[in-house]
Amino acid sequence: MKISEMKHALAGIEAVTFRLPTGEYLPAHFHVTEVGLVSKHFIDCGGVERRETVVNFQLWEAGDYDHRLAPQKFLHILNLSEKILGSEDLDIEVEYQQATIGKFGLTREGNDFVLTPKQTACLAQDACGVPAAQQFALPQLQVAACTPGGGCC
Repeated sequence: MKISEMKHALAGIEAVTFRLPTGEYLPAHFHVTEVGLVSKHFIDCGGVERRETVVNFQLWEAGDYDHRLAPQKFLHILNLSEKILGSEDLDIEVEYQQATIGKFGLTREGNDFVLTPKQTACLAQDACGVPAAQQFALPQLQVAACTPGGGCC
């Protein structure tokens, strides 16, 4: 989701709800603690120099159960952040604390904002040296069940 899409969506809803990839909703008393511009300048394993820039939201929950972020207040925060974000219509990345800080993409389903899983990937697969037959996505991994005396651990 781009920042312009987020602003447009906030103008037309009555409540801000975020949903995790599991389907579970963030507690209604969450806070947006940061809206930032994150730039990454790096070299991939093939030696290609790359740059990525995204808008980053950090979502957090505290013990103040009466807190509710109204869409208009969130839109106001986004408008204030324009002096940092600039005018480029950037993709949004969301951080949310779980066992460690989770990093998510963002999409919209109905009136919900849905945190989407982000995956690592080799950006230079033609140069990284791993044969195509050995490259696979993490969801394809199957974990064997270990049993005592089974020899797997």
